[in-house]
Amino acid sequence: MRIVILSRGRTLYSTQRIAEAGRKRKHDVRVVDPYRCTFGIVDDRLVLHCDGLPLDATDVVIPRVGASSMAQGLPVLRHFELLNVPTLNSSQSIALSRDKLASHQVLAAHGVAVPTTLSVRDVAQLPSALKQIGTPTVIKLHTGTQGNGVMVADTETSATAMVHTLWALNQEVMLQEFIDANGKDLRVFIVGNRVVGAMQRSAADGEFRANIHLGASAEPLDVSPEITEIALKTAQVLGLSVAGVDIIEGPRGPLVLEANSSPGLQGIEAATGYDIARSIILHAESLRKQGDTPDLTGLQ
Repeated sequence: MRIVILSRGRTLYSTQRIAEAGRKRKHDVRVVDPYRCTFGIVDDRLVLHCDGLPLDATDVVIPRVGASSMAQGLPVLRHFELLNVPTLNSSQSIALSRDKLASHQVLAAHGVAVPTTLSVRDVAQLPSALKQIGTPTVIKLHTGTQGNGVMVADTETSATAMVHTLWALNQEVMLQEFIDANGKDLRVFIVGNRVVGAMQRSAADGEFRANIHLGASAEPLDVSPEITEIALKTAQVLGLSVAGVDIIEGPRGPLVLEANSSPGLQGIEAATGYDIARSIILHAESLRKQGDTPDLTGLQ
């Protein structure tokens, strides 16, 4: 099977692990940087090349589209989709999951519990919004990854200053309730509508974000049926067949923080000892057999 891993970084741990797992399964695996692709319409035909070599014979695409590659990665992925190449996550589902506000809106509309979240853009409405959220206040950019673009303000005064500063920089922000979980959250890794691994992350000293890239520690987790159901429903609603679903447990019960469409493998594989990369390749094989893209009914 001819597999394309759409990734800007062929030396990244996750990209290398997936490529290695694919080659162990005797597949022809190619890591493609979307910024090295040329695509479009020639003689009324869709064409797609990377470094001058055609990609239209690809059997399945494994997208690793992060913040640095969204602008080019999503159009390239969409081109693959229009060529009827199965993709583990669609361009539409990736775009939705990357938008924190939009994904929260969709999840809430489908009955998935998320933290209290408000979007405000008018200066006059900010004080009442902050009072409704309460303090401490979590302030998030609409897009961000690995904990970037997430801040916490202890008072309404500091929250107001942060929001005004971000507005001055033309950033869209949302306000979110602060969940006191002792710096812990859960990462549940979904592949093909099943949980293939989970870990509990604990934030580093002095840090409230439990991201591995920010120094958090992790330990393996046996997920409860309730957490399993929440994680699977989150992935299904957002149309993701590969996802890292982040869940925080607070006084109101488990709440979904976000779903990452290109979740890193290093932390989860180290914590659990599971071969997550192999699970991704096995799911790619199943998609190829089906000859179809993942179910996107959750987006309708």
